[in-house]
Amino acid sequence: MCGIVGVVSGAPVNQLIYDALLLLQHRGQDAAGIVTQQERKFFMHKAKGMVRDVFRTRNMRALPGNAGLGQVRYPTAGNAYSEEEAQPFYVNAPFGIVLVHNGNLTNAQALKAELFSSDHRHINTESDSEVLLNVFAHELEKATRGVPLQAEQVFTAVRNVHRRVRGSYAVVVMIAGHGVLAFRDPFGIRPLSLGRSENGTVMVASESVSLEGTGHVFERHVAPGEAVFIDLQGKVHAQQCADSPKLFPCIFEFVYLARPDSVLDGISVYQARLNLGETLAKRVVSTVPPNEIDVVIPIPESSRPSAMQLAQLLGIPYREGFVKNRYVGRTFIMPGQGVRKKSVRQKLNAIVSEFKGRNVLLVDDSIVRGTTSQEIVQMARDAGARKVYLASAAPPVRYPNVYGIDMPTATELVAHGRTIEEVRGIIGCDALIYQDVEGMKRAVLQAGQSTAGASRPQLDGFDASCFDGIYVTGDINAEDIARINSARVGQEDPLEEDTSRLALPNAQDA
Repeated sequence: MCGIVGVVSGAPVNQLIYDALLLLQHRGQDAAGIVTQQERKFFMHKAKGMVRDVFRTRNMRALPGNAGLGQVRYPTAGNAYSEEEAQPFYVNAPFGIVLVHNGNLTNAQALKAELFSSDHRHINTESDSEVLLNVFAHELEKATRGVPLQAEQVFTAVRNVHRRVRGSYAVVVMIAGHGVLAFRDPFGIRPLSLGRSENGTVMVASESVSLEGTGHVFERHVAPGEAVFIDLQGKVHAQQCADSPKLFPCIFEFVYLARPDSVLDGISVYQARLNLGETLAKRVVSTVPPNEIDVVIPIPESSRPSAMQLAQLLGIPYREGFVKNRYVGRTFIMPGQGVRKKSVRQKLNAIVSEFKGRNVLLVDDSIVRGTTSQEIVQMARDAGARKVYLASAAPPVRYPNVYGIDMPTATELVAHGRTIEEVRGIIGCDALIYQDVEGMKRAVLQAGQSTAGASRPQLDGFDASCFDGIYVTGDINAEDIARINSARVGQEDPLEEDTSRLALPNAQDA
């Protein structure tokens, strides 16, 4: 999961891209990068860290031009500690191309070998995004041999990328002297939206909030398999480039990853989370009698809408029992378990008066590794709670994710191979209530049907592989998961005290 943005304008875009990346900061805290174009020349700055730390005034002044793209990185493959793997990536032929990518390729290793042996291209990092860039560059070179570059040649290249590449990918590319290209994998697993401002600026971005927050009017979502080419005059060309596109967006975007004020593929993230709270309330009643619950407390931030809806339906007081340190990052997306464990109590502090002598129902958006849940349950007990119940707005996470979320190892998942009672014992709560998979899917789908003013693409389903073990691309087996796991991000750098991931303010606030 990363955040990406691309812009074509009649005015300088450096500040616009910076502002858009700030609105996508929740999608990646590891590194940030911007590249702009002026007179066929690229100007790039990228580094590890948060957007506000990577870009200083001197860096912004060195990014001239009226077209550009940017990314905030959350690493799931390669080396999380390598400056070389910060995006954008660049190749000089053909034309000069830069690329940013959100997602994860499932056949990156095979493609890397193919690029070397057949396409005669060199890959210098362990990043699957560099592989994707070189596949596109090779296909564009073939499509433009002997002819000038037009939108049709760009679409031919994307069509051939779809035929070679597997996995999840939302991509923004800039071709020197020609324009900005955005395309999405044939299953639409990762989100991508298109918008326009009053002055004719065209922007593509991972989430609609990035468009709206920078003064753009949301126009539509990029369809699965579709390519959108924006020439330097701001004209938008679009074509479906996949043979059999289907829309299976990642359901974890709605559960946790996306900002609540975004609309993805016609579905309001906020409404989806309200609906998840409603269906979760029915599960709670079947496990714990409401009269045995004194108060409902969310685990900030993503679970708040679900917790509020649940509390309202059950007629139980809703209270804020944890205060979040807004200068500490989201623990789930920190590469490496050591940093994740260290930051939980730095991140949250309990309000003792809301817990003391009460039976408390804690509501979280999901339970992945269980380490955070353990600590939070213990915090509630330390604050004087008589009983601590825990409800998850998502079902048990039982399977590895291979499409760009940092949970690829089954042994890291607390629910993998365990019953709910066994998980409850590990976490240490008095009762554990999970959402069910079909209830989750219905809740999110209904949010699309009730989203006013949103374009509503016809969904074919959801990628819910981490919950149900069904991989929508149809190319994943146990050997693939083991291979992908071997390419995941490295462990903590023992020589570096990693503090940049502990400084994210207001990432999920609506």
